[in-house]
Amino acid sequence: MVEVRSQHRVGIALVVAAAKAWSTAPLFTRLLPYDSWTILFWRGLFGGGMIVAIMLVLQGRAGLRDLTRMSKTGWLVASLSTSAMVAFIPSLQLTSVSNVAIIIATGPFVTAALAWIWLREVPHVRTMIASVVALCGVAIIVGGARVGSDILGIALACFMTLMIAVMTVMVRRHKDTSMVSAAALSNFLGSIVSIPFARNIAGVTGADIVTLAMFGCFQVAIGLTLFFLGSRLLPSGQAALISTLETPLMPFWIWVAFSEVPTLRVLAGGALVMGAVIADIVGDMRTQRRPD
Repeated sequence: MVEVRSQHRVGIALVVAAAKAWSTAPLFTRLLPYDSWTILFWRGLFGGGMIVAIMLVLQGRAGLRDLTRMSKTGWLVASLSTSAMVAFIPSLQLTSVSNVAIIIATGPFVTAALAWIWLREVPHVRTMIASVVALCGVAIIVGGARVGSDILGIALACFMTLMIAVMTVMVRRHKDTSMVSAAALSNFLGSIVSIPFARNIAGVTGADIVTLAMFGCFQVAIGLTLFFLGSRLLPSGQAALISTLETPLMPFWIWVAFSEVPTLRVLAGGALVMGAVIADIVGDMRTQRRPD
């Protein structure tokens, strides 16, 4: 029992660190004056390379064998991760960071529903209630969307959230699969998919290459690696729930760097979503503290 609780704490720490890394995505995106496909190409290239380097350090040649002998499950997880990445960057460019952040915050509830159906991980009543409250918050945000780019950006954010939810349940379901290898593969797949659509791959400046390298290595590679490692030690819904710590940080970085203040509607909807998430976290902490 002590070992299980220790692994649980390690899992929480890893996913918290992953959430902090992920929260920097809007900042990097706003710093790069390129189309989303160009950003995806370079970010995936650097991110995939960094994860391979991490695998070599931690596993040696065994890491490369895991990458070249990827199972069907690994390929599926990589494809889901790639789909989420391809939707994420355009969503940040088409609608506000606050909109994207709040929609991502509903991820734990989507994940909990999928885990309930697939893994029979029955969600707590408080999670179900929090889900309803969070969805109301999203409805408030979407209700203020402008026709055109805003709606498309929100739709892409919703698609990305669904892909991450399915991916999280897959990671929990198939613990024996090398998910770090899947993370590396997903980045390379993202680069390959971007090539036909990227307009400015060769026109990236030296300074922007440095920014793209930081984007790929820190936000993508380290974030995905930590999340995959941590989510194997936690229930699917909890892993997704902890990862939403990135939500308040995403608009925070943009506010600090670019003075982009969220609208009143976004703040109201965001308060509902974050209130639901925090209530569920506090309830889970109290449950964990109860004596066996």
